[in-house]
Amino acid sequence: MNSLAAALTEVLPASGNDLVVLNDGTWAHHPWPEVYARAENVADWLLNQEATAVGLVGEPTVEFISAILGAFLAGAGLSILPGPVRGADADRWAQSTVNRFTGIGVGHVLSNGTYLEGLSASEGPARIRDVAGIALADRSTTLSLPDTAAPVAVLQGTAGSTGTPRTVQLSPDAVLSNARALNARVGVTSADTGCSWLPLYHDMGLSFLLSGAVSGTDVWLAPTKAFQASPFRWLNWLTESGATVTAGPNMAYGLIGKYSRRVTDVDLGAVRFALNGGEPVDCELTGRFAEEMARFGFSAGALSPSYGLAEATCAVTVPEPGVGLRFDEVVAHTDAGASPRRHAILGNAVPGMEVRIEPRDGVTTDAGKRDIGEVLIRGTSMMSGYYGGESHEPGSWYPTGDLGYLVDGGLVVCGRAKEIITVAGRNVFPADVERVAAQVAGVREGAVVAVGIGERTIRPSLVIVAEFRGPDEAQARSTLIQQVASECGVVPSDVSFVRPGTLPRTSSGKLRRLEVKQSLEVQ
Repeated sequence: MNSLAAALTEVLPASGNDLVVLNDGTWAHHPWPEVYARAENVADWLLNQEATAVGLVGEPTVEFISAILGAFLAGAGLSILPGPVRGADADRWAQSTVNRFTGIGVGHVLSNGTYLEGLSASEGPARIRDVAGIALADRSTTLSLPDTAAPVAVLQGTAGSTGTPRTVQLSPDAVLSNARALNARVGVTSADTGCSWLPLYHDMGLSFLLSGAVSGTDVWLAPTKAFQASPFRWLNWLTESGATVTAGPNMAYGLIGKYSRRVTDVDLGAVRFALNGGEPVDCELTGRFAEEMARFGFSAGALSPSYGLAEATCAVTVPEPGVGLRFDEVVAHTDAGASPRRHAILGNAVPGMEVRIEPRDGVTTDAGKRDIGEVLIRGTSMMSGYYGGESHEPGSWYPTGDLGYLVDGGLVVCGRAKEIITVAGRNVFPADVERVAAQVAGVREGAVVAVGIGERTIRPSLVIVAEFRGPDEAQARSTLIQQVASECGVVPSDVSFVRPGTLPRTSSGKLRRLEVKQSLEVQ
């Protein structure tokens, strides 16, 4: 059997810990041996169907999670896609989802809840089934797992925040290597408890689950919708579970830190590792979370800003536990004077991975004497290639498109190479501009997009679009322009305020800068 299936088969049937899922506000405990039996039922069904790839869409029920593991046991490629975003037409979403599955060779789709009905009504060759009718709890016979190689374990969609989404092909060896590397860096043991609300269609959410599964630890999973409905429930879940390990994007830490006055009666003393990834890390917001949560027992050393991407399964650099938030401060010199900036240090490469910086022509930024270049990675967690594209040669360096540099303690990422903004001879990163803009009263944190317009003209310009809620747009616009000019050295040519929830995002919540840029260029 493939390496990932072998690891799961060795650990889960003998584990004394549980998978715990939140259903309608109630936590349901399922021993890992039960989950494994359900996974065998899914694998048996997939093998009988001669399925080489399976798609999943739905809420994280025990059956849904068992289907993920069942796909690995059967040696079938797994693709998990998101449900419809707010405001989407349900029928069009369903048809688009089925088409996406068909486009990457998925012939069988398992789903649940309201998603199942919509997908079942769609047209296409894919067979749609209710996962609850397949991932049954009882199994009377032993399943003989295939001993043939499984070339693809996961078909992972990229975020598509800066371009067209693609599908990454990950082998069982790569997926297992990344899960074990993450566990090794964090120091996970069977006594740990993980708690997550991250979506399983996102590489970080899936990796969190698999890292817990291959180590057989207690894993508590809540639906992403439950977090979105009330983000502060995350703290209650950490308290109820006694979680030692958790993860979230910068947005989540910043939101709770900013509105910490709403937090009462939680106990975060057990948390020893809180990974921050999936989007640029704002040192001020993340630090505020640690400061405000200290009164509930949270240790600042647990904060762990990290770096990863789907092409490397997930984790690339992760700090050692207990290090906490560390940053590299650089001084940018603008016409208004010196402006200090802090960039989070994202730790060193996890076991099996390597990182280096390659100089890139034309990249000069206000980052002191740091040698900024493109981040290149390679190692045991790398993809085999993109679906329908060229393969990635094992052992070769992969250019991530991110710009950064190395310091003592690890990697610093400044931004995407394709997003760098050049105005009046000065290069700035969108994240720096967006951080400053978000400090203006009324501007929503995590809902600001800075883009360069007209780069190929003689007068390129900086445009900022921000979600805003406040009584005085004119004053806020004036303040925003002044602060960006003072701290970033570039004067925005235009600032546009839009209603909260207006800016386009990927299914995982990342802002689509390219889409915003394109809409501005056609106006």
